[in-house]
Amino acid sequence: MTLWQLLSSFPTAIPTVLLAVLLVYWVMSIVGLAGMGDSVDVHTDVAHGAHDLHDLPDFHTLAGYLVALGLGGVPLSVVASVLVFCTWLSTALLHQYLLAWLPTAALRTLAGVAVLLFSSGLSIPIAARVLNPLRGLFVKHAARTNDSLVGLDCRITTGSVDRGFGRADVDSHGASINIRVWAAVPNALARGGRAIIVAYDPATGHYEVQAAPDVF
Repeated sequence: MTLWQLLSSFPTAIPTVLLAVLLVYWVMSIVGLAGMGDSVDVHTDVAHGAHDLHDLPDFHTLAGYLVALGLGGVPLSVVASVLVFCTWLSTALLHQYLLAWLPTAALRTLAGVAVLLFSSGLSIPIAARVLNPLRGLFVKHAARTNDSLVGLDCRITTGSVDRGFGRADVDSHGASINIRVWAAVPNALARGGRAIIVAYDPATGHYEVQAAPDVF
């Protein structure tokens, strides 16, 4: 059996067509005609840039199945590509070395259906193993924005704070960030004192603070 006969005959023809569609998609993505950034992350949390897909009724169900099968944590386009490739490779090998030796067309067709189902099932654990080391490449780190610090407590680290000078430490996700602050004068802010961030000025990069009220 020639390579063309193998790829164009049942059952290998089915994953071959799917693989060709995915190849066209990736080529379009590379040249900018398809948005790779719109691929859906199969985390069950809502991903930025994919809100419209997450609003579909069955999306969370699909995401849940993929995560349960060990296929979560990567874009859906990558999952589909690996699954189809594994199915195609397994089907082609079984077609070449098993189905081609069966004596009748009817028997080859029945066996072809079984091979296609077997290859599809086999591709799931294989794809999970292949995708496992890739998950770290698609971790989304949600960094705080400057404005998100407004409303948090901070601790003054300079001897005083006025309209043009002051520093303070603020906790963010367990880490301490030192920021530039200012406050209206007169005030009682001093080193070690607690303050509340009330505003951020993007033009100067300074945060306005006020002394935190005493808590009894």
